Amino acid sequence: MPGDEFLPHPELLATRAVTVAAEPAAVWPWLIQIGPGRGGAYTYDWIENLFGLDMHSANTILPQFQDLSVGDTLALGSTGPRMRAQIIERNRALVFASDDGDWIWSFGLYRTPEGTRLVSRNRIRRPGASPLGKFLYALVMEPGSLVMERKMLRGIKQRAERTPVMPGRADDITHPSPNDDRSTLTDPSRDVRR
Repeated sequence: MPGDEFLPHPELLATRAVTVAAEPAAVWPWLIQIGPGRGGAYTYDWIENLFGLDMHSANTILPQFQDLSVGDTLALGSTGPRMRAQIIERNRALVFASDDGDWIWSFGLYRTPEGTRLVSRNRIRRPGASPLGKFLYALVMEPGSLVMERKMLRGIKQRAERTPVMPGRADDITHPSPNDDRSTLTDPSRDVRR
């Protein structure tokens, strides 16, 4: 998967996926706007915010957050890691790496007969941690990550499946209007620019 080369021997590896009944071009806008102060994480915001992550999951495509570039960073809270965009391949792959290189978070979009397979992979190492510390970290992180990541993947799936793509133009996404009863506009005053 894209990004595996950045951390070839992780201590913790989690790969999760969901099939989305939509083209990759309908999934991409939701994925590219992910992050605190942006489109959120499409998961349990209240849990994310207990950790000070300022997550507010968007229910619409936010045009102001569709321009993520390689090298841009997302801050996971005031004391958490900074995730730097390493690979951005429109409608195909999005890869973040923590500034210390100990966490790689990759997303892949794979076209299938059913639509798109959205894959999320986390590769993590804990240098300097004792064997017991590594064990306890995995014991806590695995179930927590499973619950949160499952909700995130399903959240992206639900949003992408209601995102119309213009026939014959898979790269063009039609944005839901403010009057569309399927969407809720995000309060622009809560949006934090990079």
